[in-house]
Amino acid sequence: MDGDYVIGGVFSIHYYMHTVKHNYTTMPEPISCAGSIDSRGLRFSRAMVFAIEQINNSTELLPGIKLGYEIYDTCASVSVAVHVAFQLSGGLDPVFNTGDKCSKSGMVMGIVGTSGSTSSISMSRIIGPFNIPQVSHFATCACLSDKQQYPSFFRTIPSDQFQADALAKLVKHFGWTWIGAVRSDSDYGNNGMASFLHAARKEGICVEYSESFSRTHPRSRIQRVADVIRRSTAKVVVAFIPTGDMRILLEELSSKPSPPRQWIGSEAWVTDPDMLRFSFLAGAIGFGIEKSVIPGLRDFLLDLSPSKVADSPLLTMFWEEAFNCRLVKRQVGEATDRSVCDGTEYIKTLQSSYTDTSQLRITNMAYKAVYAIAHAIHNAVCQKTDSTTQCDKFTKLEAREVLNQLKKVNFSQNGYDVSFDANGDPVATYELVNWQRNESGSIELVTVGQYDSSLPVGQEFLINRNLTWVEGGTQVPVSVCTDICPSGTRKVLQKGKPICCYDCTPCPEGEISNTTDSFDCFPCPKEFWPNAERDTCLPKPVEFLSFNEPLGIVLATFSIGGACLTIITAAVFYRHRSSPIVRANNSELSFLLLISLTLCFLCSLTFIGAPSEWSCMLRHTAFGNTFVLCMSCVLGKTIVVLTAFRATLPGSNLMKWFGPSQQRLTVVSFTFIQVLICTIWLVLSPPFPMKNLTTYKERIILECALGSALGFWAVLGYIGLLAVFCFVLAVLARKLPNNFNEAKLITFSMLIFCAVWITFIPAYVSSPGKYTVAVEIFAILASSFGLITCIFAPKCFIILFKPEKNTKKYLMSRGL
Repeated sequence: MDGDYVIGGVFSIHYYMHTVKHNYTTMPEPISCAGSIDSRGLRFSRAMVFAIEQINNSTELLPGIKLGYEIYDTCASVSVAVHVAFQLSGGLDPVFNTGDKCSKSGMVMGIVGTSGSTSSISMSRIIGPFNIPQVSHFATCACLSDKQQYPSFFRTIPSDQFQADALAKLVKHFGWTWIGAVRSDSDYGNNGMASFLHAARKEGICVEYSESFSRTHPRSRIQRVADVIRRSTAKVVVAFIPTGDMRILLEELSSKPSPPRQWIGSEAWVTDPDMLRFSFLAGAIGFGIEKSVIPGLRDFLLDLSPSKVADSPLLTMFWEEAFNCRLVKRQVGEATDRSVCDGTEYIKTLQSSYTDTSQLRITNMAYKAVYAIAHAIHNAVCQKTDSTTQCDKFTKLEAREVLNQLKKVNFSQNGYDVSFDANGDPVATYELVNWQRNESGSIELVTVGQYDSSLPVGQEFLINRNLTWVEGGTQVPVSVCTDICPSGTRKVLQKGKPICCYDCTPCPEGEISNTTDSFDCFPCPKEFWPNAERDTCLPKPVEFLSFNEPLGIVLATFSIGGACLTIITAAVFYRHRSSPIVRANNSELSFLLLISLTLCFLCSLTFIGAPSEWSCMLRHTAFGNTFVLCMSCVLGKTIVVLTAFRATLPGSNLMKWFGPSQQRLTVVSFTFIQVLICTIWLVLSPPFPMKNLTTYKERIILECALGSALGFWAVLGYIGLLAVFCFVLAVLARKLPNNFNEAKLITFSMLIFCAVWITFIPAYVSSPGKYTVAVEIFAILASSFGLITCIFAPKCFIILFKPEKNTKKYLMSRGL
């Protein structure tokens, strides 16, 4: 249609281009399209015509100016798009079907289209040097935002960069980390998929395969892609493919049953009503351009009478395909399998993408593109004076001026805002659409959410309705390479596979992971230990030799029993203190020895129970001093025996040098040395309670640290020195001729004492935890029982059961 200013339109109305084999001997035939008509593409072109008619009838936008249009079909072919670009830029004379109503201008003011990214790239490179603005309604490749390469390109549809980010967030939202990816081998598919894969990697999503194809490839190539999809383990497939290519792939997949897959689609195909016939895609989700309402468009589309249709070869072809009849009679001899249309054809009853205006998405993008160019022309040729707008249709307008004005447009049409950023892109808003079966069993597009890139990070994505998944499921399908690693385990990557493929191994000893799919385990604090599941740190159980446990009860019983036995022995000796056997064995030292043994038995109780600062100091010093007192008494008794025997020899006066006073002084002196050692130990580095965290990793041992190991071994060594001295003297006195030779009893007791404490040292060093304390208590009790048994048991036996031997005569007799 002619006009004061002409706008170009470029749409893919046919699916294919007629292939011509050139013989280079004759002039090639004009390029022509082949195949059936894309009803959706036809609707886009008719929407442009509708918008121009609205503008021409408007009193506010371009009043008094008539816009014309030149609309071309690219046949979904880049070569045709290039040819059209030269025509629109004035390189070739325009060809019209209406004959005498053609515009004489060689260049359009702006171009709406094309319908694909690759063809838009080709066109933009041609018309860019002429500064002709191009506003695409369907070219989404992010590469077109590069103003260095495409300075005159604009679009009303968002860039694939926004869609790729939104799809990656969508996949992550549903927990899919193992997906397949297919794309068309074109600028749209390759760039869109590259952007998606980049965003997916940031979200931790792995891709099992990434396949590309084109509908121009051999069928074997498309079959191979279909087989990859069928054999894959990924349950989710992301497809960045335009409608034409997607149709070829789906036809191949439908020819042979394949496992169910959850399809995630780009807006190029997921909102195309023609795709809904592939029922195995039910449950597919993807982002589409927002649904819109264009008042009056449906009536305009349906306002087709046979006479109007006959004036346009394109509409004629559409009519004949839709109703399977022919409008005009063919020439004689021309083959046809269609009957002549009889006039009963009624377009309002036609079920076609052309007549379906319930899902106006891309149509609105073409509609807005026309208005954007019109507003740019308006701003260039019109001036507002007071309340009226004056436009000069005779203004010689250059495409460069329209281009400059297009960068500034900002208006609202039917409630939809239109503006462009510095890259020529609009604000990215999408609807999340889901293919759901309705009550009748057919598939329909249902809007279940929104995505708005202008909102703050984390708030762009919103789902407000329930989704239907593959095969009509209501549960989100699972698509992971490896199941989620539970708490208490960590992920170990499988060699040669993506990061989403891993093994779940339990956390090492002492470490936990309290989240699922953790790459690392973390050690518990010092005083904590993991539970059995290794997902929580619990306080370590505290362990010490307690009065409540069997071992503690047994040792305490023997300790108290030993003390009671010693007290009973002392009572027996006190009851028979005047008897010869008691008097003959130095009753004073015997009673002192019994007192010290009682203390030895009782001091073992200080080793049982939770260590405290006072108990740690008391247990070692009490043990050291009582045993030295005991050894001093035994040593005194041994010296008394030797002295008494030597004193019976003629001329001996030893007894006056080791009388009772000297015996007491000996005991006090030897004991004082031990008291002095203990005092120095307590002053310089006393024992103290500590938590032993090294012996056992899983529990805490409460024990007494020695403070100074030198002090402990000095105390123990001094006791050992006295014991060895006693043992040597007792051995020397063991053959003294006496019917009751106490030296033999002391020898046996010292032999037991030394054996116990010699074996104590390696056992003490090697025993872990509370058993160290148990070993020490055992040594105390064993040596104490050895002393009381060897020294006092025979005497008590004679006193209680052999009183006839408890006489001076018997004791003085020579013999064994």
